[in-house]
Amino acid sequence: QVQLVESGGGLVQAGGSLRLSCAASGRTFSGGVRGWFRQAPGKERVLVAALTWNEGNTHYADSVKGRFTISSDNAKDTVYLQMNSLKPEATAVYYCAADGRVWAGIPVKISNYDYWGQGTQVTVSS
Repeated sequence: QVQLVESGGGLVQAGGSLRLSCAASGRTFSGGVRGWFRQAPGKERVLVAALTWNEGNTHYADSVKGRFTISSDNAKDTVYLQMNSLKPEATAVYYCAADGRVWAGIPVKISNYDYWGQGTQVTVSS
C-alpha cells in the first residue's frame, strides 16, 4: 500500500501564497502520476494540477494556470503545489492523489487515481 500525507494547508488572505506538500511512503512506485485535487463545500472534487513522475509533464485546471505550480522532489518522493495570488474561491480541502499506471496523457478523473491522502484545508479570506 502507498500512503500519502499532505501538509502545508492553512488560512491565508486573498493575494497570499501557500505551498502544499505530499509525501509518499510505504510501497511507493517509480513513475506514474501525482495530482492535486480540491473539494469546496457542497461541490465536487476536481483536479487542480497533475504531474507525470518520470517525464515531468504537467496539467493545470484553467482556473489556476499561471498562479499554481506543481513540482516534485523524486529523491524525497514528495510532490508540491505552490499556490500564489490566492483567491477566496480557492477555499477547499486539497487532496493529494497518486497512480502508478502508465497513461497516454495525464489522467484528470478521480477514478484514475488509486491512492489518496487525507486532505488538508486551505482557507482564503477576502
